[in-house]
Formats: sequence, C-alpha cells, structure tokens
Amino acid sequence: MGMNQTAERANIGLISAIVAVATIGGLLFGYDSGAVNGTQPGLKAAFALDEAGLGFTVGSLLIGCFIGAFFAGTLADRMGRRNVMRLAAVLFLVGALIQGLSHDHNIFVIARILGGMAVGAASVLSPAYISEVAPANIRGRMTTVQQIMIISGLTAAFVVNYYLAGAAGASTNKFWLGIEAWRWMYLMQAIPAAVFLVALFFIPESPRYLVSKGRNPEALTVLTSLFGTTQGALKLAEIQASFSTDHRPQLSDVLTPKGGRGFLGIRAIVWAGLLLAVFQQLVGINVIFYYGATLWQLAGFTEGDALLINIVSGAVSIAACFVTIAVIDKIGRKPLLLIGSAGMALTLFVMVYAFSQGSLDAEGKLVLSVQLGTIAVIAANLYVIFFNVSWGPVMWVMLGEMFPNQIRGSALAVCGFAQWFANYLIAQSFPVMASGIGLAASYTFYGLCAVISFFLVQRFIHETKGKELEAMEG
Repeated sequence: MGMNQTAERANIGLISAIVAVATIGGLLFGYDSGAVNGTQPGLKAAFALDEAGLGFTVGSLLIGCFIGAFFAGTLADRMGRRNVMRLAAVLFLVGALIQGLSHDHNIFVIARILGGMAVGAASVLSPAYISEVAPANIRGRMTTVQQIMIISGLTAAFVVNYYLAGAAGASTNKFWLGIEAWRWMYLMQAIPAAVFLVALFFIPESPRYLVSKGRNPEALTVLTSLFGTTQGALKLAEIQASFSTDHRPQLSDVLTPKGGRGFLGIRAIVWAGLLLAVFQQLVGINVIFYYGATLWQLAGFTEGDALLINIVSGAVSIAACFVTIAVIDKIGRKPLLLIGSAGMALTLFVMVYAFSQGSLDAEGKLVLSVQLGTIAVIAANLYVIFFNVSWGPVMWVMLGEMFPNQIRGSALAVCGFAQWFANYLIAQSFPVMASGIGLAASYTFYGLCAVISFFLVQRFIHETKGKELEAMEG
C-alpha cells in the first residue's frame, strides 16, 4: 500500500494529464455517436436511403470499430500504445472531413468505417494504457474518466447539433459556405480529432511496452516521473521479472492452458470479459444514444424537442459517472454492476408500459399522450443514470484490469471485438425491430437482457477492486 500512497502524492498531476489525453479517444466516439443522431434526415435525403439503408449507414462506423478493437491490442504490442493512438487520431480526422464533404454514398460509408477503426482502437487502448500507469488504489476512478469523456463527447455533439439545426432552420438546410447543416455536424468532429493528435505528442509511452521492447532506461525515466525514484526502480524490476518469465503475448493466450478450466476451450476469465462486453450492449443503451432524436419523435415530440431531450440525457449521464468515480474504488465493481442491472430492468419495463399504451396515427407512427410521453422520458433518463453509474464505466474499467499481464492484449482484442460487434447488431436491428414488432416489444427484449445480466454477474464476475495488475489470475 505504501507505494500507492507515494504514487498518489508523488505525481497525481502527471497521471491525470495522461488520463485526460488517453481518453480523448472516448470523447471522439461519443461525439460521433451523438453527431449521427441529428444527421439522419440529411443522410436519407442526400443518399436516398430507406430504413435498412439508414441503419447500415449509421452502423457502418461500428464495422470499423470491431475491426479497430480487434487489431489494436496486437498492433500496440508491436508499435506501442501511443503510436497506435496517434494512428487512430489521423484516421478519425480524415474520416470526419470525408464524411462531411462526400456526395457519394460508398465513399461516405468507407470514411465512416475508417473513423470507426480509430474509435475501436482507442476504446480498447485507453483503459489498458491507463491501467498500466495508474496506481491500483485509484485505477478504477482513473479508468472511469473514459466513460465521462464518451458522454461528454455525446453531449457536446447534441449541443452542436441543436445549435446548427436551430441556426440553419433545419438540419437539411444549407448553412456556412453553402454546406448543409447536417454535414457541418460531421465536419465539427475534425476539431477534437486534431486536438487528440497533437496532445498525444506530449504524453509518455507505457512503461510496460518499453520494457517488453528492452528499452529499460526509457521505461525507468517514465516510471520515475510517475512514482518517484525509489518506487520507479522497484516497479521497473517487477515489470522486468513479469516479462522475463512470460512468453511473447499472442492471440492463442485466450485459450485454456493444459489442465486449466474453461468452456469450449476458452479461459473462464475471458468468458467473464465476453459476458460483460456483450451484455453492456444487449440492454439497449445505444438505441437511446444513436436513435435518441428519432425515438423521441416516434414518441410524438418535435425535432427541436427531441434534440433538447438528448442534451438533458447527456448532462444526466455525466453526473451519474461522477457518482461512479466517487464510489468505484470504495464499494467495488461487482455491487455497481448488480445495482445497474436491477435499475435498468425496472426502468426499461416502465418504458415498455408507456409504449404499449400509445396509439398509431394515419402514417403508422406511435403517438403518446402528454402523460405517457412524460413517463417514457423520465424512465429513459433514469435508465441512462443506472447504466452510467454501473455498466457504462465499469465494463471498461474491468476489461482494462481483470486479465493477467500475459493475456491482457489478446483478451482485450477478443472482448473489444465482441463488444463492438454486439453494438453493431443492436444499432442495425433497432430500426427494423421498431417498425416491425414495435417499440414495446423491442424494449421488452432489452429489459429481459437486463434481468439476465443481473444473474450472470452474480454468478461469474469476481471483484478486482484494489488488486495490483500483477495479481490478476485467469
């Protein structure tokens, strides 16, 4: 414990600065998810898309995400954490500019996939990188910043979209330089991407990566700046010891070692990570994020009202994450997941009730009474609070820290891929589900997944609060 206290006193400023830079990748993901929320009428008009086409165009980012998440771990073991994040920043910057200016649907989709590769890579590397530089007793708090940045990005995009749509009169009207307002919603993403790229030149490389490449003097310099001279030297010896006994990390590390316990040949700890990654999406959170504006218009609100509700949801989410920061290193990860599962199940079923009581208008769109609309909006915001106190940040915290050193990169590749693939399936299926079986039935599915997640956490998830990375088993 002495070392952690020294670390906390010694250079919490530097550790916080590293965390701030590393999590800009999260901000970019949030920004894109939020931006696409307000561009859907523009996308439909510009590229003559039907519902399935719109679902694919919105979801194409996520195809890039699961590719980026899968390859980021292995690339980071070869090129370094920081270099892969720089590459991600460049991809995102280029992707944002092409999306904003493209008049060809295929080129637009390719640019979205490029941006997605950047987001997927950053989403996996930020928590891993942070867990490699932060002391164990504050690691949960530091990694939770990733989720705050995701939601800050979302909220920033909602505010920008609200302003652009309002100033232009509608998102499809022409605005600055004769370019439509919805295109500016994409172009604006270039600003945080450029900031990310520049900031990455001012933070050190992960000391664990430097040791793995035999660059011990550089690793010692970084560790000394993080933990002070004495503790830095001790930490270097610990890391060197873990590397000299380990073999080179490879993807097959996720498989059960001889004589080990696992299911279908995969380690139990990796199954636990996969469970967290997939159920974080199956509870339907991204339906609120990606289709928030559409969802509230379905529930009878105007475009302006719907964009405003999104901003409120974003602000509420950020507040919820600060609660997590206050308690995650005190009460632990598992209790937060259980509270979240129970709360999400309850609020989702309240939304099911509201949607099931609505009526359909002449065009077949759902209309809710003012009272039911209010119930739906309150339940949705409570649902978002429960998610952001629990599964939102805790899933990323645990994926960054729960695996033993030797398999961290490989396990993150597999779990990151699964997380983004589930995310893609949910985003892709919602427009079809909503128009096919209706909102009430769609939300019943998400509610049931929340109930199942409660029992899965109770049975399969082990607490990681306060454990050193070197002490993780699996």
